[in-house]
Amino acid sequence: MTSDLNCFKAYDIRGRVPEELNVDVAYRIGRAFAEFLSPKNVVVGYDIRLTSCELNDALIRGLKDSGVDVVNIGLCGTEEIYFATSHLNVDGGIIVTASHNPKNYNGMKFVRKNSVPISGDTGLDEIRLIAESNVFKESAVKGNVSSADLKDAYVKHLLNYIDLDQLKPIRVVCNAGNGAAGLVIDLLEKILPIEFVKIHHEPNGKFPNGVPNPLLEGNRLPTVQAIKDSNAQLGIAWDGDFDRCFFFDELGRFVEGYYMVGLLAQSFLSGSPGSKIVHDPRLTWNTIAIAESFGAQAVCCKTGHAFMKERMRIEDAIYGGEMSAHHYFKDFFYCDSGMIPWLLVVQMMAKQGKSLSDLVDQYMTAFPASGEINKVVEDPDELITRIESYYKTSSISIDHIDGLSMSFSDWRFNIRKSNTEPVIRVNVESRGNVDVMKEKTDELLKFITPS
Repeated sequence: MTSDLNCFKAYDIRGRVPEELNVDVAYRIGRAFAEFLSPKNVVVGYDIRLTSCELNDALIRGLKDSGVDVVNIGLCGTEEIYFATSHLNVDGGIIVTASHNPKNYNGMKFVRKNSVPISGDTGLDEIRLIAESNVFKESAVKGNVSSADLKDAYVKHLLNYIDLDQLKPIRVVCNAGNGAAGLVIDLLEKILPIEFVKIHHEPNGKFPNGVPNPLLEGNRLPTVQAIKDSNAQLGIAWDGDFDRCFFFDELGRFVEGYYMVGLLAQSFLSGSPGSKIVHDPRLTWNTIAIAESFGAQAVCCKTGHAFMKERMRIEDAIYGGEMSAHHYFKDFFYCDSGMIPWLLVVQMMAKQGKSLSDLVDQYMTAFPASGEINKVVEDPDELITRIESYYKTSSISIDHIDGLSMSFSDWRFNIRKSNTEPVIRVNVESRGNVDVMKEKTDELLKFITPS
């Protein structure tokens, strides 16, 4: 029996296969999920990783042995599980995925009825304890297993967010990273007036072009080159389970997720000016300024998909966004989607007759940002304490919503421990002054890598 399941994280499961996550652990997670939630039926699916299918099978056995009926939708993206859970009105959903982690990793994400997330605060810790005990209630009746193909219904739902008549022909580079996004693009291609230039398109769990993580600068180069070679008006890239969507403008410039949060917030607030939006604490000034310009409230929330969804529901927010390229929508069960954002952006470009660079340049000028900087450190807690002590005498405001955020008259920063990787993440922004942003970024980094 495993005494400590290290694959359980703050809001999902991630671990090395088979050392931390394997078929035995997956089976016990299925049993534990069933015992914790007492569901009648659960929908499951898996991403393109080579180990995902066997882990999914073990998960299904655990659920079935607990008397739970299982609907298996097969290879899919994370948001397809969110959609299926609500669309089928089942009691829970699980996807086997490790998103952008290295290829020797895998994991799981959980929701309950109505696609409500299960995190450490709302049941994940209890599921862990039950799984670790390896003692489960016996069920007199085994559950049944069925399969379902919901892709057409899912695509039909996606199209509700746009007006097809407003779209104009456009050439778009799409980089699925050999993940599952390409399967959805192929279906949308039949409907939309878009010419897709497809790269790394076919699902392949061997990741022949590298792990699908567009936040890594080296992974962006193929998308940038394809935009230039094809004279495309837009570039899009996804991580493996495509719950995150990354944008490149017509110049081949990577657009930080922070500015896309502002753009999408503006889009929703222009139609519903009194609505709330939710954002993470890493970079905030641009988002707050946009919300205030519409008389709306920007609500800051701890980083992480489960925390964001919970806060979205509490606030009844119309939209939520994280600078890590997670975008959440009230009409998508308060969940994140990697498909809805780019559909909305294409429609905005068509309606306003503007390029993506035209739409975001004003934000980038008003609030220049460093982009997220990741550093491995031996003692992150000591580092954060030392930085807070150094700056607190001159800080206008300090908060610990997630890590340490400190704001000054003309710049602010956030430094936090990652929930999924052994690194410190640093973000810096300023008010309209690139030089200040760069100077303060360098100043902060000297604490982490002293000369």
